Amino acid sequence: METSSRRLKVLALLMVVFLMLCGATRSQLTVDFYKSSCPNLLKIVRREVINALKSEMRMAASLLRLHFHDCFVNGCDGSVLLDGSDGEQFALPNINSLRGLDVVDRIKAAVENSCSGVVSCADILTIAARDSVLLSGGPTWRVLLGRRDGLVPNKTGADQGLPAPFENLDGIVNKFTDVGLDLTDVVALSGAHTIGMARCAMFTDRLFNFSSSGSPDPTMETTMLSDLQALCPLTDDGNKTTVLDRNSTDLFDNHYYKNLLNQKGLLGSDQILFSSTAAQTTSRTLVEAYSSNTTLFFKDFVKAMIKMGNISPLTGANGQIRKNCRVINS
Repeated sequence: METSSRRLKVLALLMVVFLMLCGATRSQLTVDFYKSSCPNLLKIVRREVINALKSEMRMAASLLRLHFHDCFVNGCDGSVLLDGSDGEQFALPNINSLRGLDVVDRIKAAVENSCSGVVSCADILTIAARDSVLLSGGPTWRVLLGRRDGLVPNKTGADQGLPAPFENLDGIVNKFTDVGLDLTDVVALSGAHTIGMARCAMFTDRLFNFSSSGSPDPTMETTMLSDLQALCPLTDDGNKTTVLDRNSTDLFDNHYYKNLLNQKGLLGSDQILFSSTAAQTTSRTLVEAYSSNTTLFFKDFVKAMIKMGNISPLTGANGQIRKNCRVINS
């Protein structure tokens, strides 16, 4: 009897372990997650991203930034898309600067029309970011899918966790480390600034009174400095915009790193990857390598995007599949 009882306990324990393993397997992200439930998903998203870029090529950078700002706060759960004054959209790094929300709405509507209640907003954002890179001339990769949408935004997390253009290199690296990314990911993902634009407010500190010195940032090339001082006078509201990557505006390439070598990085957080004291023994070597080797940059960028897309996703029975990306289901 005692032996039978022990066997039954062992069998019960094995069954529990088996069920846990099955649940873990089901919750993992996979490239074919929607193969049966929404087989045309990738085509639908690609079509809508193409349409968006036809209207405005800059939208590629905006969709990529949305994915980045989503994953760094609460993980890749679509929480950045939630409306409301207490949402992430109203955090300092996002307010008046997040773009592409209407494009995500159009993609979601098209997906819902094909397979209602199946595909998460978080996954749509992940696919749209990949397509934005590819359609701008960058690399492609097989996107891991199966995320579910979060129920709660995190404005405080966005305020505190998103890297800022005014931070030093150690601060930026620490924020990446906090979400499981490393120095190579910092430098590779920064290369996304090869497309897109930035407001004057994000770099005016470099133009006139850098670090309260009364002078411009000495690591900015002089012709570029003069151009930007004319574009962004101190008397303006800081909302004018200029391209992040001079001379290679809409093409996803390694020109961003060539700019850093020539002191033409727009944001302080860009140029410090090459010119700061901390960079000399950390990021500078990577910047130099990417500036001369597009293949290496693309390879490391893809790895970093996949890693970023795997930051704390909600899977299995967690979260929900939002019907409207801007609000949780009632």
